[in-house]
Amino acid sequence: MAVKERVGLVVSDKMDKTVVVAVENRSPHPKYQKIVVRTKRYKAHDEENKCREGDRVRIRETRPLSRTKRWQVIEILSSNKA
Repeated sequence: MAVKERVGLVVSDKMDKTVVVAVENRSPHPKYQKIVVRTKRYKAHDEENKCREGDRVRIRETRPLSRTKRWQVIEILSSNKA
């Protein structure tokens, strides 16, 4: 089984060693074929607290780290230098 990876935007970095990543899924509507954007938020482990709000990151599925945290940050693709 392949390891799941997602690319998303960090929407919250207020927790210690945890970030909330919003991943957009764009797919056509089954009947009307209009592109529908669905957003899902994942809590991801960020060991060194490097991620900041607005960063684009790649996350990977991992074993359960807490009640809601099952993903970890692999790399920061683009940084929000604000």
